[in-house]
Amino acid sequence: QVQLVESGGGLVQAGGSLSLSCAASGRTFSSSNMGWFRQAPGKEREFVAAISWDGRSIDYADSVKGRFTVSRDNAKNTVFLQMTSLKPEDTAVYYCAAAQMPLATIAISEAYHYWGQGTQVTVSS
Repeated sequence: QVQLVESGGGLVQAGGSLSLSCAASGRTFSSSNMGWFRQAPGKEREFVAAISWDGRSIDYADSVKGRFTVSRDNAKNTVFLQMTSLKPEDTAVYYCAAAQMPLATIAISEAYHYWGQGTQVTVSS
């Protein structure tokens, strides 16, 4: 089993940057694909970014490509989401998720088994 705790959210002005972290506990982190998702008020949860267990495969939502960077440190059981050039439409609760599943499903929230509690990101205009 994997427990996930996100941190690093906050309030930032448009154009600013934030770095999110997701600390994982459990023996299977290094073999788990990791995803970042977000959910804005009144909207469905959406895919943001994902990284394979070995870091070799990375995927981004079109809306964040070129602005967000996902990475991981298996030695520290942590996955990161570096967010730059933030926009008000990036405002949401950001969740990290973990699962051992085929890479073809890495952007699908239903494929993930473990979820963090979320961290709020608010971008003011």
